[in-house]
Amino acid sequence: MANYTESENKLVIKIVYYGPAMSGKTTNLIQLHTLLRPQRKGELMVLETRDDRTLFFDMLPIGLRSATGLDLRLKLYTVPGQVQHDSTRKALLSRADGVIFVADSQLGQQDNNAIAFDNLASHLTKEGVDIEKFPMTIQYNKRDHEGVIDEALLHARWSETPWAPLILASALHGRGIVESFRQLLERLYTAVDEEYSLAVTHAIDSREFVHQLSADSGIPDE
Repeated sequence: MANYTESENKLVIKIVYYGPAMSGKTTNLIQLHTLLRPQRKGELMVLETRDDRTLFFDMLPIGLRSATGLDLRLKLYTVPGQVQHDSTRKALLSRADGVIFVADSQLGQQDNNAIAFDNLASHLTKEGVDIEKFPMTIQYNKRDHEGVIDEALLHARWSETPWAPLILASALHGRGIVESFRQLLERLYTAVDEEYSLAVTHAIDSREFVHQLSADSGIPDE
């Protein structure tokens, strides 16, 4: 689904942070934005409601140019978590190339996680996407809170899925943010290379893909 413009030799990849309300999607993007070098990032756009929840989206474009001149750009979005904004979530998910699903680790939020994941699966199905083949990272955020779901239980629950291993995070403290981003980039590469032959045409292998879009942007290794 990545958008390639041959006349400009430009490839645009869309990544969406998805999950229930208040799970930390916006915090993920803000933390990532602060780690990027100024010359490698665009303005972070935030639209909020009166109760400070994300109403529409945040957008973070990141760009690089390969040795062959390919202008490779990432656009990162978050979706609103509230049920009443489902049409906005659906629109933002359209033509996404990968998703970071941000779940809430608090015990009382597990039903909301499940509802949000089912909602994601439903929208992808309507887009004609096989969710089990879709590049995605599952992040369980808010591990710094009290009363969180047991780590062993989480790993057991997701161990037989295509999205293992999970990423455990505390977005507020910057933990797991980069790891989630890098894991998704690794999973994205296969799909993008299959469609646009990055390795053959542009001499970009998976390691270089991840390195240029994260480490070269100023993000330190974790």
